[in-house]
Amino acid sequence: MIEASQITGVILAGGRGSRMGGVDKGLQPYLGMPLALHTLMRLMPQVGEVMINANRNLGAYDSFGVPVWPDATDEFAGPLAGFLIGLEHCETPYLVTVPCDTPVFPEDLVARLARALEAGDAEIAMVQAADADRPDAGPQPQPVFCLLRATLLESLVKFMQSGGRKIDRWTAEHRCVRVDFPEAVAFVNANTLQELRELEARRG
Repeated sequence: MIEASQITGVILAGGRGSRMGGVDKGLQPYLGMPLALHTLMRLMPQVGEVMINANRNLGAYDSFGVPVWPDATDEFAGPLAGFLIGLEHCETPYLVTVPCDTPVFPEDLVARLARALEAGDAEIAMVQAADADRPDAGPQPQPVFCLLRATLLESLVKFMQSGGRKIDRWTAEHRCVRVDFPEAVAFVNANTLQELRELEARRG
């Protein structure tokens, strides 16, 4: 059984926020607190350690009280850059990744991913859930929600050095199990300020 203490969490807050007009998405207010702080509070009870991957306003993120690490380059290379930073600084056997803009993910997310990874003797366990706005589309992979074995660091370094940026192309190189989560609304994220207000209204 994989214990929570064996897992480090990394919150992915390093994007450009282009669909929000270039604002720092993780610092946008949601129910009176920054999005990323909601994410941190939801993730902390599920893991042993937490860090944040951010590329701007590092002082603001640092005030949350956990380590903050920017991407290794200033290219804004996408979520995999956050995966890489997480693996580089991970001191536990496993790393779980969550985005900063999905503040109501399940409170047992990590435990369910861990059970599936162990049961499937996999290297990666990835969330699969329906789109709350398009339920007829069926379950879809949510690749920014991943539990990874820390031994994958070397593989990811090589993949990114070769120019790879797509999460699904990298995960396809490894034993990956997709874990069904029926609660689609838990994975609704906010890509625009309007979507953030709508997400807030759902919870209000």
